[in-house]
Amino acid sequence: MGDATDEDDYFDTVSVNSTRSKRKLNNNDYIALSRNTLYYSVPDLGGNNMEMTELQDSGHKVSGNKNIRTYTQWRDRSWRYFSNSELVVDFVLAYDEQGKQEHVQRRKTFEASLQQTGLILEREVNQRIHFVKLHVPREVLCQYAEILKLRMPIKDNDEQLPKDNIVTNTVQKCLEKCRVTLDRKKFPPQKYQLTAEFSKDKPYLFDVDSPDFFSDSVKITVASYILEREKFGPEDQDKGIKQLIADGTYKAAYPLHDGEIDDAGSKRHLLFHEWASISKCIKFQPIDDIKDYFGVKLALYFTWLGFYTHMLIPASIVGILCLLYGAFTLHSDTLSQDICSLDVTMCPLCDKYCDYWKLSGSCTYSKIQHLIDNPATIFFAVFMSIWAAIYLEFWKRYSAEIAHRWGLTGFDLQAEPPRPEFLLRLSNAKKKKLNVITQLQEPVVPFWRVKLPSIILSFTVAFFWALIALTIVIGIVIYRMSLLTSDALYKDRTSVRIYVVPVTAGLLNLVCIVILNMIYDRLAVWLTEMELQRTQTEFDDSLALKIYIFQFVNYYSSIFYIAFFKGKFVGYPSKYNKVFGYRQEECSPGGCLMELTIQLAIIMVGNQAMNSVMEMLIPFCFKMYNTFIVSKRIEEADTEEELIGCNQWTADYNLSDLQSRSLFAEYLEMVLQYGFVTLFVTAFPLAPLFALINNVLEMRLDAKKFMKYFRRPVPQRVKNIGVWYQVLTVIGRIAIVSNAMIIAFSSNFIPRLVYMLKVNSDHTDQGFLEFSLAYFNTSDFKPGTAPESPTYDTQVCRYAEFRNPPDDPHKYKRPLIYWHILAVRLAFIVVYQNLVSFIVTVVEWTIPDISRKLNDRIKREAYKVNEIIIKNESERTKKRSNTVRKRDSLLSEVGSVYHDAISEAGDVKNHRSTMYYDTGDS
Repeated sequence: MGDATDEDDYFDTVSVNSTRSKRKLNNNDYIALSRNTLYYSVPDLGGNNMEMTELQDSGHKVSGNKNIRTYTQWRDRSWRYFSNSELVVDFVLAYDEQGKQEHVQRRKTFEASLQQTGLILEREVNQRIHFVKLHVPREVLCQYAEILKLRMPIKDNDEQLPKDNIVTNTVQKCLEKCRVTLDRKKFPPQKYQLTAEFSKDKPYLFDVDSPDFFSDSVKITVASYILEREKFGPEDQDKGIKQLIADGTYKAAYPLHDGEIDDAGSKRHLLFHEWASISKCIKFQPIDDIKDYFGVKLALYFTWLGFYTHMLIPASIVGILCLLYGAFTLHSDTLSQDICSLDVTMCPLCDKYCDYWKLSGSCTYSKIQHLIDNPATIFFAVFMSIWAAIYLEFWKRYSAEIAHRWGLTGFDLQAEPPRPEFLLRLSNAKKKKLNVITQLQEPVVPFWRVKLPSIILSFTVAFFWALIALTIVIGIVIYRMSLLTSDALYKDRTSVRIYVVPVTAGLLNLVCIVILNMIYDRLAVWLTEMELQRTQTEFDDSLALKIYIFQFVNYYSSIFYIAFFKGKFVGYPSKYNKVFGYRQEECSPGGCLMELTIQLAIIMVGNQAMNSVMEMLIPFCFKMYNTFIVSKRIEEADTEEELIGCNQWTADYNLSDLQSRSLFAEYLEMVLQYGFVTLFVTAFPLAPLFALINNVLEMRLDAKKFMKYFRRPVPQRVKNIGVWYQVLTVIGRIAIVSNAMIIAFSSNFIPRLVYMLKVNSDHTDQGFLEFSLAYFNTSDFKPGTAPESPTYDTQVCRYAEFRNPPDDPHKYKRPLIYWHILAVRLAFIVVYQNLVSFIVTVVEWTIPDISRKLNDRIKREAYKVNEIIIKNESERTKKRSNTVRKRDSLLSEVGSVYHDAISEAGDVKNHRSTMYYDTGDS
């Protein structure tokens, strides 16, 4: 190493007291290697410490590796390998040397069980956190690939995908010119491979001897499967690494990243810089490479998120066009023109302290509202309902293609084992029963005495928290109502009522949402644990139900209030309906749609921005904390035995563990966003655009987070996104009714339509403002409710309602036109809901779940695999038949030949008889 650079002067294992451990050898500093004890199948090195080995320029072998001349070459070979062999580390177990004594016996039993399955283990004990490195040999991979029914590529595969049509080719060329497709040099297209369920009895199908036949993903899957099922104690349920981690026997169990982020040549480096980079946000995702690295479950999330984001593009364009239509028709909007030009004195917004005010003060507000509340709104609502149906149907087709491409056609989950937490909580249970599927004794949870009461209590508490969320919304409403009075005391302008009150209320609601989420999230997990759900799927489904119901109420309740309740039950100046002594809020003469938009924008955009920051900040803080703890322990060490093993397993140990709920949170965030985009899109046409911008960044930030701050997850096979598809379907159905009610009750569309068709003989909306404002005689104010110091001396004020004038015999009562408008509102909801639902049903019916091309390909591939099996089995049968005939011929020939065979073989009488018997059977 005489010519090596400074960075090549040291091994990757650094001593705490480097001044004591450094020695000079040939003018090069070196450091003693960490003490490694090889475990079970790995040969012992002889002694507690590895021999100090200098890497000479002569290029001799070090630690069984290939010829190594520099430190960099040594590091590349030792980063993910066993210490004294060419074996790659496929999985790692970590434990604390200061654990309980009972944990030692459990680890010994468990690791012995792992060795009996064929795994190769090596233990590294060079610091307080000890590591057990696992390698899965090829024989074990073959055995468990058959058990897990993994679909593996077959050899001699000349199957070709159908050629794309001219339209697809044209679109592909356009995308390549726009530079949104993947770089083929960095992500070469993977050759399509025909797959079949792996079977050791069909060696002619699979090229098992190929070094790339079993990918890292398959190795990790097999290792995880073994770890989850091997025993560590005498009881039937004393098995599985999750239970050992839960009781503290092990600190962690994880597969390894294939290198550091800055290690050029690793898949992690490639994905981090080409996929997880914000600068690549307009490019497609390398979903096949993501699947190979992270597994199907995580890759399917990013595939779904990317598909959803692309589908938001047409929705965003139509939303922008609707907004532009409102801007271009603003000059012809008579309602906003009348509000700005007419001198109309409005009644006070609160009793005693509020003054009369001029309607022209809301001129700007009415113009902005026209951008949202215009004839294009109806079209956009219908479009988004159909868009939601098309999106879900297209996703079903696309996910079927992805599942087939990833070898998941026909895949079904096997019987799930009990959750480790379930077994720990019932470790002392006396009553057990046999599971007919797994044939294991499992603890029994009495349904009527234990499980049912716990479920009832759990959902009762969840319902109570939903009521708390509603109570907070009511509190914010009261805050808004009380703020109007305080505004009058401080003589604030009308702009404060129109803009400041909705914005501050929206921000306050957002803060309350975040706080409630933080508390309820932990509460929901505790409640679900109390239910004693047996499997992880049952646990996740119950947790998802409770959390989504609460989130639905927490996020959408204030928006539903503005859309369907605000200003609907106000009363009139001489008889206001009051809540806790406060008058209810009124909508402006232009309606409540603008305020609904403000509330939506604040909650949706603010929540997305906060989630994006927290998703990156929390994993970063965890990583920094873990690194600080490890460094602090090293600094406090008194002996030279405390070393930093600079390798992949110690680097990954400092990362956060990617829990199953991590992906649950990602799905939940996107599903809530989907609710904003569909449920209230009539009030916020820019919702798809904001969702699109957020998701473009969300994909890359999530990718960066998983690549940089989390350990590599265990690949999991799933066919689809699970229960979230049903949730999205339900939201789409609710959105049809929701948008119909927003148009009917929060917009001026129906009153204006009735006015044009029934009231105005010219069938125009000219004079609609006058029609929508009722008169009130100021002398009819109740004592103590009229303004104390009125600025305007007026006998009559106006308010936004449909009521008889004060000179009518039935003054301030509902006129007939009000009931006509109400009837039209209800009729519109019924017609809209049925018409759009019919169109959506037609869309769902006309778009099959699996395309005809894919269905034909699945049948074709199944036929071809069967033909290959039949052909090879026929050839094997012929060979066996030829062998039988040769043996029969041999036995029927001259006895001397027969006896010569016996004499050459020695005492083979039994063997000959056996062969003869088997031949006859054949």
